[in-house]
Amino acid sequence: MDIKSTSQSAVARPEDENLGVGANIAYGFQHVLTMYGGIIAVPLIVGQAAGLLPAEIGLLIAASLFIGGIATLLQTIGVPFFGCQLPLVQGVSFASVATVVAIVTTGGGLPSVFGAVIAASALGFLITPIFSQIIKFFPPLVTGTVITTIGLTLMPVAARWAMGGNSNLPTFGSMTNIGLAGFTLAMVLLLSKLGNAAISRLSILLAMVIGTFVAWALGLVDFSGITTGSIFALPTPFHFGMPTFEIAAIISMFIVVLVILVETSADILAVGDIIETDIDSKRLGNGLRADMAASMIAPIFGSFTQSAFAQNVGLVAVTGVKSRFVVAYAGIILVVLGLMPIMGRVIATVPTAVLGGAGIVLFGTVAASGIRTLAQVSYTNNMNLIIVATSIGFGMLPIAAPAFYDQFPDWFATIFHSGISSAAIMAIALNLLFNHLKIGNSDQQSVFVAGTEDRSVRPVVMVDLYEGDYFTEGKLFDCDGKEIPVSKEPAQH
Repeated sequence: MDIKSTSQSAVARPEDENLGVGANIAYGFQHVLTMYGGIIAVPLIVGQAAGLLPAEIGLLIAASLFIGGIATLLQTIGVPFFGCQLPLVQGVSFASVATVVAIVTTGGGLPSVFGAVIAASALGFLITPIFSQIIKFFPPLVTGTVITTIGLTLMPVAARWAMGGNSNLPTFGSMTNIGLAGFTLAMVLLLSKLGNAAISRLSILLAMVIGTFVAWALGLVDFSGITTGSIFALPTPFHFGMPTFEIAAIISMFIVVLVILVETSADILAVGDIIETDIDSKRLGNGLRADMAASMIAPIFGSFTQSAFAQNVGLVAVTGVKSRFVVAYAGIILVVLGLMPIMGRVIATVPTAVLGGAGIVLFGTVAASGIRTLAQVSYTNNMNLIIVATSIGFGMLPIAAPAFYDQFPDWFATIFHSGISSAAIMAIALNLLFNHLKIGNSDQQSVFVAGTEDRSVRPVVMVDLYEGDYFTEGKLFDCDGKEIPVSKEPAQH
């Protein structure tokens, strides 16, 4: 792995800038803190559903951290045909939770889950060339819609974190938890306002550290558990048994893989837009192959399907740190955490409410980045406004009403239960319908076009204007920037 320091002037792509070991570790640790709660959630849920002992659940968590780190390194550093070389953190996909739990609880157990993940990921690997070609169907209209939806779909996660994370606890939603989240949010904003660029970029990490120590002072954090348990442990291949391959489980998991391919495509395009670098079909294909390859390897060590973490896209947008080497170091940290459970226990001491305070900024920034992209789209004499409105609304349905698709077939519910997938599918379909298949389009397509038609200005208005005059924020200026008074008297021409 060549991580030599690179000067800004020599950097061809913004993601190739290397900030040095110290900055890489600091910013990388910030990425790990941001996604830690998400990456351990899946093995926790699955382990509990499978009736595993706490020690065995710990093995699932360690495996998820280890494989997440390997997948992140593959995605960021890249090898021929694998890895998009973008600042994307990989980890266990939450999209697979429902399907994995269903397989576990219907008698297949973890071996059936692991077999299904291997087989479905192999099928996903084979179809990545098809998915890599969808980039042509992702203009700013679609990417902006998807990025906005990513941010909005993550807000319930931030809210749940801010309330305490675990709804079964009596303190869930307490003023203490929400107050701690509010304090962390205030620290993020305060540190971001400071003139020091390094402090501003590390505002999320520093706010989390400060929030954790405030929680400790209030008696909400117990550090005593850090020294309990092993310090170093190697993941054991096939610890939970050899994979078994069941057709029904594989089909169910393949649907999940399709969802992951759509979501990862959206994340790759989103981060490419945020850091302002070019993404072509080859690069997208390399990213998807890395995703599927990591997913195929994951079950060997006791983990599940891998995908890009949308919350870390938000961190890239907030900090402005575009370097892929920062995220590569995050991958190294994840590998270490997977090999050293004690480090995981250190990070686990960060209260969920603290994560929630930071999450509000992170996820909100993703949505704002999407809105910025949508601002570049033309809404004149077209149906782009209704495409955006319908797609975002469609993506919000499973977020606003999680039980919306409960009565639908399982395969349909699996695909559309993800707000990101719902918005992406709808945006692509409507863009094709209205902007590519123009047969049957009328000049006045709907009421949504009203008010977007081309405007005209009467000649009498142009008579008093000189070359270089411009109008902004309700005021008229000449070419030298001097304001021109606007007379209320009618022109005499």
